[in-house]
Amino acid sequence: MITEALAAAEVIMEGTANDVDELPVPESVDLQGFPTIRSGSYADIGARRYMEDEHIRIDDLSAYLGSLANPSAFYGVFDGHGGPEAAAYVKENVKRHFFQNTQISQADEVEDSLRKAFLSADFALAEDPTVSASSGTTALTALILGRLLVVANAGDCRAVLSRKGKAINMSQDHRPNNPSERRRVEELGGFVDDGYLNGVLSVSRALGDWDMKLPQGSASPLTSEPEIQQIMLTEEDEFLIIGCDGIWDVMSSQQAVKLVTRGLRRHDDPELCAKDLVREALRLNTYDNLTVVVVCFTAKDHQRDTTAQRKRCFSISTHALYSFKSFLNK
Repeated sequence: MITEALAAAEVIMEGTANDVDELPVPESVDLQGFPTIRSGSYADIGARRYMEDEHIRIDDLSAYLGSLANPSAFYGVFDGHGGPEAAAYVKENVKRHFFQNTQISQADEVEDSLRKAFLSADFALAEDPTVSASSGTTALTALILGRLLVVANAGDCRAVLSRKGKAINMSQDHRPNNPSERRRVEELGGFVDDGYLNGVLSVSRALGDWDMKLPQGSASPLTSEPEIQQIMLTEEDEFLIIGCDGIWDVMSSQQAVKLVTRGLRRHDDPELCAKDLVREALRLNTYDNLTVVVVCFTAKDHQRDTTAQRKRCFSISTHALYSFKSFLNK
């Protein structure tokens, strides 16, 4: 069973959108040996009184799942509201809901499995007595299977891919004022008041929040149905940023990509890049909790190049060195 194998895994668990480029949808899953995966994350309570964000990082699924080739990985950011219970529940039960029946032989089967996982987690929140009916969470997950990247999103967290330094949004922010979301909400009997769904919630998709949803099985203005994007990664794809809305409230996708690019060139550490993004958002006076995951698709070799560049920059000829010593002696 996938869940039994994952139980033995070393899992790291810690507490304005650009246009999305058109990307090809693969017909099948390619599990060839690309890319090299490493990640880092950082979270901060920000200006809020309580921390309601959760996230998860699994850098290497293939080491524990015999049916998968290397590389394979899974990441998620869960931005809670109305209390931390819903976000904490989803993080703690990711293995049960997301991997028990995952199918990976075809790309469309991966999408179907992820949709079922979001729905399963949502229904479980309704049935868990420890989770308040007014507690909910957005959910954004990124699944990497060989060269296939699949991003599923319900809410206003955002995933951004850097391709040769250009930001490519891999998710859409589900805000009630978004034209397509507003149309869907109103067709199902809901309304948008001053940017809030039914005058209450600032997102139009979320898990939980069962005090705002219709009975299970009924179409509701507030839905847990994720939107899914998938692409085949190439050697031009450098890294993926997954962040909660506290980042994107004050920073564009391209600004975030530029900041991470500079950081990787300087120290080649995705953990420090995640921390830099959070600190920059705080400097720009974001109000929300902050959580970021940075996933690199390249081996750790940038530092070696940087060291070589420094050696070249600080090289000095023998004649110049002799002249400088003579000047000091005088």
